[in-house]
Amino acid sequence: MAAAPPRHRRRSRALLFTMLVAALVTGLLLQPQAHRAEAAPTTFAHPGVTVSRAQLDFARSKIDAGAQPWKGAFDQMMASKYADLNRTPKPRATVECGSYSNPNYGCTDEREDAIAAYTDALAWYITRDDRYAKKSIQLMDAWSAVIKEHTNSNAPLQTGWAGSSWPKAAEIVKYTYTGSWANSGRFATMLRDVYLPKVIGGSNSNGNWELSMMEAAVGISVFLEDRTSYDKAMAKFRTRTAAYVYLASDGDLPKTVPSQNLDTRDKIVNYWQGQSTFVTGLTQETCRDLTHTGYGISAISHVAETSRIQGQDLYGTDVGERLRQALGFQSKYQLGTAVPGWLCGGSLTLGLGPVTEVGYNALHNRLGIAMTNTQALTEQNRPAGSNNLFVAWETLTHGDNPS
Repeated sequence: MAAAPPRHRRRSRALLFTMLVAALVTGLLLQPQAHRAEAAPTTFAHPGVTVSRAQLDFARSKIDAGAQPWKGAFDQMMASKYADLNRTPKPRATVECGSYSNPNYGCTDEREDAIAAYTDALAWYITRDDRYAKKSIQLMDAWSAVIKEHTNSNAPLQTGWAGSSWPKAAEIVKYTYTGSWANSGRFATMLRDVYLPKVIGGSNSNGNWELSMMEAAVGISVFLEDRTSYDKAMAKFRTRTAAYVYLASDGDLPKTVPSQNLDTRDKIVNYWQGQSTFVTGLTQETCRDLTHTGYGISAISHVAETSRIQGQDLYGTDVGERLRQALGFQSKYQLGTAVPGWLCGGSLTLGLGPVTEVGYNALHNRLGIAMTNTQALTEQNRPAGSNNLFVAWETLTHGDNPS
């Protein structure tokens, strides 16, 4: 058979090209917006876990000028046990943590050494005293040389808590310290092999577990520049955030995480600590206590902040709205508003913790949203210190920080 004339071949190729472009464009248009908002960046920003270089520069300039509340926050941090240059790291190969850290074999040591590494990294950046960078490195190196696993019932949460602080320290040191960090590769291997596998799969326990685990997974993914793990963690984070904070727009019942099989009203009410009246801003753990609720809210704000630094702003999505409403609802009662009878049987266990600065700064200062109760609580609690688990020094890093 004779070959087709050249012009027909060109026409066929042109038609095929047009069809392929149309298919590609259609696929992009049909791609869910939420998925695009979850996507890892093409190029990761560093330092980029919860706090950016611009935010660090802003805080440093304010501290150098003796301005408040930053100078007071800095003095608080430097006076803490975490900034002690004589601190001796206490690594162990197996960290064993039972329920409520009982038994506690290395649990407190690990969390606090990780917070200390982050504290020293902040101290280095603000003072440019390289003793603090070297101390942060010493702490990170001590653990990366030894730790192999986390065990017992609280292992996933413990890994999430410590795994949230380590990458914050490592990002600042790796990308701002002008000296050497010979074992940074070993530290990355520790995060990849010991921490990430334990948190990336999530948890069907109370929601603060999975939120903290996803905070660790997202932060570790940034440090490792692991786009696949970043996307997986962010997708799980979006699902859990929607299931942790109720909005009236969700319908009669809160959203759920499919793997938990909360497929009846009774199951959902039981999971929400027996609370059967759902109002905007209520969280899955409000009726447990505000302390654990604060863990969940804090993790939501940290992931949203990391995502913003990496170029995908979740504050303009339902994540931001849920964070705003959760902060306002919890802050109101933490400030002393009487608890109505329909809420948690008329009694709340308070203790929200130093967890409002990041979300308040993003939503009120950057986006201009009125947050009366959250503002009052944030300003009352300044300078916000550490909860000794995974939150530290957020008045210093995020207080009224426009960057």
